[in-house]
Amino acid sequence: MPELVFFSGTMDCGKSTLALQIEHNRSARGLQGMIFTRDDRAGTGRLSSRLGLVAEAVEVAEDLNFQQHLVRHLTAGGRTDYVIVDEAQFLSPEQVEQLARVVDDLGIDVYAFGIATDFRTRLFPGSQRLMELADRLETLQVEALCWCGARATHNARTVGGRMVVEGAQVVVGDVGEPSGEVGYEVLCRRHHRRRLTAASAGAGALSPDVLPVDEPTAAPKVPPGRGLSDPLRRAGSH
Repeated sequence: MPELVFFSGTMDCGKSTLALQIEHNRSARGLQGMIFTRDDRAGTGRLSSRLGLVAEAVEVAEDLNFQQHLVRHLTAGGRTDYVIVDEAQFLSPEQVEQLARVVDDLGIDVYAFGIATDFRTRLFPGSQRLMELADRLETLQVEALCWCGARATHNARTVGGRMVVEGAQVVVGDVGEPSGEVGYEVLCRRHHRRRLTAASAGAGALSPDVLPVDEPTAAPKVPPGRGLSDPLRRAGSH
């Protein structure tokens, strides 16, 4: 049976790499797919991973109707055995419902990839609708790591290296590659709650106000002839 599958995880956990792997595996078996993406780091109409892999894709506009697009393609004699949608968090709830109809009415597998929550830890509308409608939810097993080494569970937006929790939900950027002053970083829940990024943690570690150094205390004076060997001498004199 065809399925609508939603693969989710934080930024930097390999979602796009897995999408490209699925494309490779299926195309190698003679199947033909259609790839969609939106606001990819490599530019318009591209699906790319941080490993350097790139594939051509259909750029998803706000008014794109997935079902109508595929029906026109199939009616014109085209073939589509599966659909891959990257950056699925940016879809509208209506577009997610269209993907569900592609599965149910056209009998085509749909694999959607995206992050679940934004920099404020709120669900993206597209991700929320996917969780509500998907036949299967998959959490990626390749764990992104917080700067402290713990498993990263939250996406943080930074401006000038400092974490922010206000602003538009969608601002294009990438992990470790700020667009202008805006960048993104993955953090564990503890450091996301404390708004402690790698930059601010590094600055704090160098601050004498955060890690005060006490003056060394003077060693206690030992009376002459009463060193560490005195007990042994006393024990040997009996």
